[in-house]
Amino acid sequence: MSAATVGTPETTTLPVIDFVSPMPGFPDDRRFVLVRLDDAGVLYALTSVDSAGLRFLVVPPAQFFPDYEAEIDDETLATLSVSDQADLLVLLVVTAGERGAEDATANLMAPIVLDQRSRRAVQLVLSRSGLPVRQKLLVATGNS
Repeated sequence: MSAATVGTPETTTLPVIDFVSPMPGFPDDRRFVLVRLDDAGVLYALTSVDSAGLRFLVVPPAQFFPDYEAEIDDETLATLSVSDQADLLVLLVVTAGERGAEDATANLMAPIVLDQRSRRAVQLVLSRSGLPVRQKLLVATGNS
């Protein structure tokens, strides 16, 4: 894969993730990089290489929704050319709330599925799952 030629300095040295089909609402953006925003690896920015300023906050689901499992169909696996599901990384798109982190929600219905080997990705829409588009983001704490 070629190095990013557009974008910010933070995006030019990271491996490019290629979406096999564009995310809904963003037909011209297929190339992104994943930028870690915290030391714990909980919050990331999925940043467009082609459109300056376009980025999505994403999180791995385990920290916030330990029982969450995206059912990845055979068609999606074939589209990504995945041979081993262990290579998949699932990320949830986060929407910041009006009052900041306390109002943040995650889209459980449309996770991003990334094959870490090929760096090919797709936003999978689980329309028949009954999962919410906006689920309040809560961090589990040790307090009762």
